[in-house]
Amino acid sequence: MKKILFFFLLSTSLYSQSEYPQDYFRDPLDITLVLSGTFAELRFNHFHSGLDIKTQRKTGLKVYTASMGYVSRIKISHYGYGKALYVTHPNGYTTVYGHLKKFSPRIEAYIKDCQYEKESYEVEVFPNNTELFVDTDEVIAYSGNTGGSGGPHLHFEIRDNAERPINPMLFGIDIKDSKKPFISSVYAYPKNKNSFVNGKNKRIPLRLIPKKNGDYKVEKITAYGDIGFGVVSYDKQDLAPNNNGVSNISSYLNGNKVFEIDFKRFSFSETKHLNRYIDFELWKTKKTRSQKLFLEENNPLSMYKDVVDNGYIKVEDSTSSIYRIDIKDYKNNTSELKIPIIGKVKTQKVEIDTTETKRRLVKNQGTTVLKEHNAQVTFYPDTVYEDILIDFETSGDTIKLHKDTVPLQKNFIVNYDISAYKDIDKSKLFIARLYGYYKKPSYVNTIRKGDTLSARSKTLGLYTLATDTIAPKIKPVNFTNKKWLSKYRYLKLKISDDLSGISKYRATVNGKWILMEYDYKTNTLVHDFNDTIVTDTENNLKIIVTDNVGNSSTFEATFFRK
Repeated sequence: MKKILFFFLLSTSLYSQSEYPQDYFRDPLDITLVLSGTFAELRFNHFHSGLDIKTQRKTGLKVYTASMGYVSRIKISHYGYGKALYVTHPNGYTTVYGHLKKFSPRIEAYIKDCQYEKESYEVEVFPNNTELFVDTDEVIAYSGNTGGSGGPHLHFEIRDNAERPINPMLFGIDIKDSKKPFISSVYAYPKNKNSFVNGKNKRIPLRLIPKKNGDYKVEKITAYGDIGFGVVSYDKQDLAPNNNGVSNISSYLNGNKVFEIDFKRFSFSETKHLNRYIDFELWKTKKTRSQKLFLEENNPLSMYKDVVDNGYIKVEDSTSSIYRIDIKDYKNNTSELKIPIIGKVKTQKVEIDTTETKRRLVKNQGTTVLKEHNAQVTFYPDTVYEDILIDFETSGDTIKLHKDTVPLQKNFIVNYDISAYKDIDKSKLFIARLYGYYKKPSYVNTIRKGDTLSARSKTLGLYTLATDTIAPKIKPVNFTNKKWLSKYRYLKLKISDDLSGISKYRATVNGKWILMEYDYKTNTLVHDFNDTIVTDTENNLKIIVTDNVGNSSTFEATFFRK
């Protein structure tokens, strides 16, 4: 062990100066790598921090450590990465393996000891560099579908020593890709009331014309003033039909670069600002992500390069220009889009939204408090990216808080005064967001202090007080009361809650806590009898499931094993 530690420390010194070493990390799977998700791909409220590697539509593939090192973190959660391993390497980088089915036997034994000690399925531990050393080519886990995974795959990351994710393909992880990115839409954005495109003072789509060589053009446009552009683009790899993210977008005016965004590396602290980068209103209303090739105020993303005049171009009268967009994938396959622009003065009366006089101003700096009847909404500094006017009104216990078309960078706080409710009802109240066509209530994490309910959210829209008086349901799947389970490997039950959702659960056999894995996607609780905690012939099972307002259900049964 001393030799291993010495080698580890020596290697750290030798490799820490090398950026993006090639041939240091091996592929984490022994199959041809095909991706369902690329690095920095645009996801819901974040940039994707790794590669999503397809596992042939199944779980249980061997996952290999990309290089020698030690397991520095193990995290198991119901959501997110599910079962995840973090391995720190001598060169200072950390590789991450997510959505795992299970770990290798010695890592599995280590983490189950932690789970039984904490009496919790969800755990996060940080082993030191002497506890779980792993060698190159060692099987450390098996691929799965745990956490927030939408199907079987391996999530694989490489992070630097500042915990910033970096595109693994920069380290030599190879994906077959000979196809150019494709463009599905392009938009023009007048910056202010003195700017126009094709006579309009608002975002307009431009007619995209594909060329035979895979490039694009649009019909000639007329414009005047400060103009920005946005593009909807994707990439496809050779072995997969799905749409993935691109690597780099740059734009030029008459051959001079005015904008570039390079998806090589980012920090987790900035990933939330994806919603400032895309046209958030277009995403929420049309479900299409236009990537804005210009910067609006308070956009802190570090991926921008060579940005001139915030990416806007100034179009003057009687001029002729070519605006060009180059879009690259991770193999430098490049698609080009050209937009011919004729400068033409346009003056027109800009229509004023008369509803603005009825709206409330929320400031970027300073605290804004909106209050009506028993409801109060508080916006602290830097919640919004810029000063905005929003709709705010209440009807009974329902708050109309604009529409979910404005990106936020911090949570606002919703408070309700519930002193008018009967004491017997107060404990069953929670704050819910109403969503969808039928305005279904969705639980928002609610805290009660006295007669005040509070919740935090980054989503504008409709909020209300909801009541949940119905306890969760518990149903056995593969056994009945007083059944012999000697030949069974697993004990399975279904749990569900129709309104506020499952908060916690606890399972015991003969009074002792047992580990049960919870998959929220299938509402399933599973106990593995190989944990050997169940050793008696006659066993009394007790499971208590509690929802988010404290309603509880208890299930009890007896089973037998030899």
